Amino acid sequence: MFDSPLSASAYEVLVVDPGVDDDALRKAYRLRLRQTHPDTGGDAAVFVQVQRAWELVGTPEARAAYDRGHGFGEAAAPDYSAAGSGWRPPAARTDTRPRARSFGQPGGWRRERYLSLIREWVGRGVALDDPYDPALVRSAPVALRRLLADALAEEATARIVADLGMGYTVWHDVAAGGSDAKIDHIVLGPSGLYGVLSEDFGGPVRMRRGEFLGDGVPGAPIAELLGHMRTVARAAGVRFSGAIVVLPDEDVLSPIDEIGKVRGMRVAVVSRSALATVLRRGITGARDIGGNEVFDVRTRLQQTVRFA
Repeated sequence: MFDSPLSASAYEVLVVDPGVDDDALRKAYRLRLRQTHPDTGGDAAVFVQVQRAWELVGTPEARAAYDRGHGFGEAAAPDYSAAGSGWRPPAARTDTRPRARSFGQPGGWRRERYLSLIREWVGRGVALDDPYDPALVRSAPVALRRLLADALAEEATARIVADLGMGYTVWHDVAAGGSDAKIDHIVLGPSGLYGVLSEDFGGPVRMRRGEFLGDGVPGAPIAELLGHMRTVARAAGVRFSGAIVVLPDEDVLSPIDEIGKVRGMRVAVVSRSALATVLRRGITGARDIGGNEVFDVRTRLQQTVRFA
């Protein structure tokens, strides 16, 4: 929690200044517990956030580690040059287990865009030692923070999908028509063909009629994903089994929420830690793909897919 460029800090959740002493911090925590407890009319999701915030800053040792921060760039595998000129593959892995076939650069488009815009925002001629410094990121406009949050989310999903094994093929950052239109990931395996959206809204969000609601939700993410999937399906002559939206574990109340059909497509909203389970077993009612059809679909996509 709170490692998202879009999320509130632990201090913001506890409604205190970062410089308060330990006694004032403890009092603020107890007050927020009473205010947010579901039994007294509070929001269950916020109540959980308060508890997690206390875990991060509730002891002097934890608070000191939290205050030091670790930046937003360290969790990602890709390495960028100082000028932000392009994506470079990560160092060779020592793990020799068979991995999924992977094509494209997960999070690459958005991370490149973030690096370009953060330097533009800071100002030309100004030295920028660390574009992922927590203080810098949190002070940036929300549009920039969203680019970085989405890049990190896509990279996290890519690491999970890669470990599914050689029976799976995944395409990252797939272009879907317009200049900015893309599908974060397309995953093909025995359980079906899925379009996957990696999202991070900075906190829990609500759903209504098959779409996300909330101040931190830009546009209509599920509807846009389904539209992009239709574009790719027509171009490649394939049928998707379903759509999956992946959110950080702390932002979902249920790790797997199969919300049924949306615009004729089966959709599931899943926590990051549950993604591998869903991709292995498939969405309930979704069409499996087996035998020669897997090879046919893979060939069609390989011949058609273009990257963002």
